[in-house]
Amino acid sequence: MSLQIALDVGGTFTDGIVLDTQNNRILVAKVLTTPSDPGDGIAAVAESLMLQARAPASGFEGKVGRVVHGTTLVTNMLLERCGVATALVVSEGTLDALDIRRELRYDIYDLHIEYPQPLVPLQARFAIRGRLGPNGEEWSALRQDDLECAAAQIASGGYQSIAVCLLHAAVDGRHEHQVADALAKTVPALPISLSSEIAAEIGEYERMSTTVANAYVQPLVETYLASLRDRLKTIGIDGTIDIMLSNGAFTTAEIAAKAPIRILESGPAGGVLSGVNCGLVENVNHVLAFDMGGTTAKAGIAIDGKPKVTHVFEFGRVQRFKRGSGLPAVAPSIDLIEIGAGGGSIARLNQLGLMQVGPQSAGAEPGPACYGRGGTEATVTDADLVLGYLDADNFLGGTMRLSIEAARAALARMGDRLGLGIEETAWGIHNIVNENMASAARTHIAEQGLDARHFTMVATGGAGPVHGVDVARRLRIREVMSPIASGVGSCLGFLAAPARSDRSWSRVERLAELNAAELEQRIAAAQQTIIAELAEIGLPPMEICWRLAAEIRYHGQGDSVEVVLAQHSVIKIDPAGAVTAFETEYRRLYGRTVPGGVAEVVTWRLAGESENMVRQYALAEIYAKDQSTEAAGKRRLYLPTSKTYEAVPVHERARIPPGTILAGPLVLTEPESTLIVAYPATVSILVSGSVHVMLEDNQ
Repeated sequence: MSLQIALDVGGTFTDGIVLDTQNNRILVAKVLTTPSDPGDGIAAVAESLMLQARAPASGFEGKVGRVVHGTTLVTNMLLERCGVATALVVSEGTLDALDIRRELRYDIYDLHIEYPQPLVPLQARFAIRGRLGPNGEEWSALRQDDLECAAAQIASGGYQSIAVCLLHAAVDGRHEHQVADALAKTVPALPISLSSEIAAEIGEYERMSTTVANAYVQPLVETYLASLRDRLKTIGIDGTIDIMLSNGAFTTAEIAAKAPIRILESGPAGGVLSGVNCGLVENVNHVLAFDMGGTTAKAGIAIDGKPKVTHVFEFGRVQRFKRGSGLPAVAPSIDLIEIGAGGGSIARLNQLGLMQVGPQSAGAEPGPACYGRGGTEATVTDADLVLGYLDADNFLGGTMRLSIEAARAALARMGDRLGLGIEETAWGIHNIVNENMASAARTHIAEQGLDARHFTMVATGGAGPVHGVDVARRLRIREVMSPIASGVGSCLGFLAAPARSDRSWSRVERLAELNAAELEQRIAAAQQTIIAELAEIGLPPMEICWRLAAEIRYHGQGDSVEVVLAQHSVIKIDPAGAVTAFETEYRRLYGRTVPGGVAEVVTWRLAGESENMVRQYALAEIYAKDQSTEAAGKRRLYLPTSKTYEAVPVHERARIPPGTILAGPLVLTEPESTLIVAYPATVSILVSGSVHVMLEDNQ
């Protein structure tokens, strides 16, 4: 059972890797995504990988023991509103919580502001009497007649899933379990999502939104994962199936099917992990992971091998880049920022007559104009092709030919509207995309109290290495790295992901008045739940690394600061030490503490995970070719500094031996992606196979 497979379904391409675990050699595959049935693309990639692995020359032996899968399925269902009919049971008085939201305007100057509609309409919400207090004490018992009435209406309403979100269930979930027991007697076949299990954190609106989203997609995700298992079996793949979580870890398909909201950002999380893994291999402490595919570009930061994790994610935004315009999901996620467009993003004129790129994308069908599949509008990929950054005859390793004529025609139509030539339009698109990405990344890093110049960028994704060096230069980042097989970087991240399980609970109390005995009981109970969940993955208790954190704020504040209180082993909490840790972090973020402020904890978070799996991969065919430091040819490339086209060396990445040092500008090609270095730089091939770019004069 020495083989592992990683599969990632993106908006434009479906990627795959098969890993021979005995020697860390990999084979890769990449096909266009099939939006009508993503399983078709998965099957095509899996079949390609198995054909390569079974070829006598590959040297791969053994059966596939494990498949790791990342998918945009949940995201797409929520964006396209194609989930199941869902009923929502709430406490009396909170029927309209999903409509009231937070009563905040994400754009105070927009007189026609829009908000996304709730996933569950008002007529599908059912209120019951009974109430817990904010500390979990029972103020009034649940009314049995209300439960029976709600159950009868749900049974006759044709619903396929149920969400339950009662007041203060984040502190104590016993009322929600009573509701679930009552519903199970009337509608035993319907899945039930409880907020106390899905999102046990303070914030009634956010918790309700998360629970509803989970229930909305849960039956479909369960069916999809069962279908995936059957489809892989027909190809001869009968190993366990693990699913990537949004927090950069993996879990079993069975656990993921129960709480699919936790896999909302599973694919992008893999791209960050690929960058983190590359940094760990090369002992880089500050990593800016830059992952750009065919539909979007995202970035995340990692310090000392640990990506930053956020606990509230927003989906379904009305305005793509405006926080607050979407629906919140309380689920641990790598703190990603969507910083721009992807290769298929379409260039258009905005209301002011200026060019903008995205958010609309040509996707896989019809795709950019140069794909020759019916697309007619100018995209980032069309611009990159005209600028010489892509090879029309060697795209995807020569398996797909691009039409330079179609790209130029699409750019000409856009240029005519702007009064620009084809090349000027192409550079305008490329320039806008890169500047937007650099600005967003700079802001994201600054919001963490950090300086972009202290980071090393790791570029992955099909378009990441094409744009990464130029984006880094705008951020005044001197060093850029690109791991081997960077075009399928998310899959590399999947294979390096740790196993992890998280639990959280809210209880607002001052640190000085902390009930230590009760806290220890809650920690012990959460530990047992995590141990049981990780045991299903095969991780024994003695190998679990623990991390205890708390959301702490000053009494009277609305926002809190996450403070790590214990790592590796959970110990008794020292209230004084917790206050000191909070003030240290508060001072780092805001420059000072609040004189006389009283620290209070809002939410506790416990995580258990395996150690980081630092992987160093090698392409299976990399040493089978004749190695050479000589260029395979030259290509006419647009150079931004001179604003002219010049012929630069083109190297085949798989042929360059480790230790080779080259001088930019140059092009480095591999089947899944192309590294463009359009500036003076020192380009080194590292022992790990990663490429290291040191830009000159970029202070």
